[in-house]
Amino acid sequence: MKAKELRKMNDAELEQHLKELRLELAKERGNINIGANVSSPGKLREIRKTIARILTIKRERRSKHE
Repeated sequence: MKAKELRKMNDAELEQHLKELRLELAKERGNINIGANVSSPGKLREIRKTIARILTIKRERRSKHE
């Protein structure tokens, strides 16, 4: 997801999306650990980058409110 799209979301939506992404990342890593084939190698990287974007946006919002 692009940062523009994430910035349009409110805090509750960002938190929910973050939980979903972390769960998806855990599932993908679990599949790798049991030896299953990865559906898309780039998917892991994209999930991690989106999580980082969400955390960055949350941190920016927190610093603006202080």
